[in-house]
Amino acid sequence: MLQSKQNPQLKYVRRLAQRKFREREGKFIIEGVRFLEEAVQADWPLELVIHNNGITEQTRAGRLLDLLGLRGVPMLAVDDTLFHGLADTESPQGVLAVTCVPEGLNMDLQVWAAQGRDLLVLVDGIRDPGNLGTVIRCADAAGASGVLMLKGSVDPYNSKTLRSTMGSIFHVPVIPIGERDRLLSQLFSAGWRLVVGDPGADKLIHQCDLTGRVVLAVGSEADGVSDEVRQAAWERVRVPMPGRAESLNAGVAVGIMLYEAVRQRTV
Repeated sequence: MLQSKQNPQLKYVRRLAQRKFREREGKFIIEGVRFLEEAVQADWPLELVIHNNGITEQTRAGRLLDLLGLRGVPMLAVDDTLFHGLADTESPQGVLAVTCVPEGLNMDLQVWAAQGRDLLVLVDGIRDPGNLGTVIRCADAAGASGVLMLKGSVDPYNSKTLRSTMGSIFHVPVIPIGERDRLLSQLFSAGWRLVVGDPGADKLIHQCDLTGRVVLAVGSEADGVSDEVRQAAWERVRVPMPGRAESLNAGVAVGIMLYEAVRQRTV
């Protein structure tokens, strides 16, 4: 059992708490028994599993470690003090893993549409990790084909974002977009309709046709989407709010938009 915090592998894991280092390395950390189980079920590649010594005595966690061992995943046992120094949660479950950001995600909008993958979410400026995690989780639940991430949004591999996805990060492609204008041009050329959530819009979400090739765009609660995305919209819509609340957070708003799309596609 490892007891030295100077171990190079542990130093590397600690550095993955920094966004710039994660992006440079193409790696991120997942933590907790359930999260690792989700990764295993999705056949997600795990590079290193770190656990404290006591977790092997837990039946569920022990089975997980046995399975990972059979798959040849490198594992490292550490004492409780070292593990707490690596964990991001207040009450860690005693196991975490280093895994990879997927490379070369193929976003061919024409091919996707031909395959029937015709519902996407565009994230523009969401900065709250919990909100982004909820967006990804809702996209997964609604059967969306991907979540497109414009620059200026929170890191999807932030530990808080990951926990909020509840494992959906392994099920739906989260695709970084380098050039906003190029994406908007590609969407138009490929026949996708950009529907922007906008509290100031006249049309209600259920009054908009969300069948066919649709991209649902959502921005931050404070600022909404960028002017460029708003101007490129095929339609701007709002969620009906007969109550007294002034706004909904991005995660709730996109969930409503997605499930209106699901409703229209299943009636």
